[in-house]
Amino acid sequence: MSRRKKSHQSHGTANRPRFWGKHAVSAALDNPDRKVLRAWATREAAALLNFPKEVAVTLADVADLGRLVPHDAPHQGVVVEVEPLEELWLEEILQGASGRSVLLVLDQVTDPHNVGAILRSAAAFGAAGIVTQDRHSPPESGVVAKSASGALERVPWVRVVNLARALEEIGEAGFWRIGLAGDAETDLAEALGPPRVALTLGAEGAGLRPNTREHCDALARLPITNAVESLNVSNAAAVALYAASIA
Repeated sequence: MSRRKKSHQSHGTANRPRFWGKHAVSAALDNPDRKVLRAWATREAAALLNFPKEVAVTLADVADLGRLVPHDAPHQGVVVEVEPLEELWLEEILQGASGRSVLLVLDQVTDPHNVGAILRSAAAFGAAGIVTQDRHSPPESGVVAKSASGALERVPWVRVVNLARALEEIGEAGFWRIGLAGDAETDLAEALGPPRVALTLGAEGAGLRPNTREHCDALARLPITNAVESLNVSNAAAVALYAASIA
């Protein structure tokens, strides 16, 4: 598995991302696998959050905090700098899945807001984890963490080099691989059935790549009306997860 490349953003890097917002920061502090390196907070926020003694907390006003995060980021009075979580291997998730399990496989979904929202839905519906391609997915970041509202700390996230090969491994582990595609003839409800399901979603606009489609056991569509052409990928993931949870 490839290493993360450094980002030269002024508001944190891929190797030392900054998280903001009370939900994202609280979840990071509660995660024993997450190392929080430093923190900045208003006096009010610092009193509400349970910072470990080893974490240096700098008291700051709202304006100072605003300079630590991207413009207009809703920091809610707290910012932390963290280390990324340890890389996970696909086998770890596959071996840990038992009974009814749902995986989400994202084919070049690069928008951090969408990935964060998908993580949040994955946590809400008890998904076993998400799988993305290492080079075509966002790194851990404040945007992902804020959009995930704490789920970044709770949902296993595996990054793989080759998505097609990962889908082969997922199939060999007994997962029924369903690719969501607007041009599919089968509704998702009809495609569901086996207890282990890997829901595979492509980027907005481009959709699933041909090689990804070929590595799915079935293609299915969400039964939406003609009022809209398609759903945002994070909304589609939430609907698909709900459908899988009641199948």
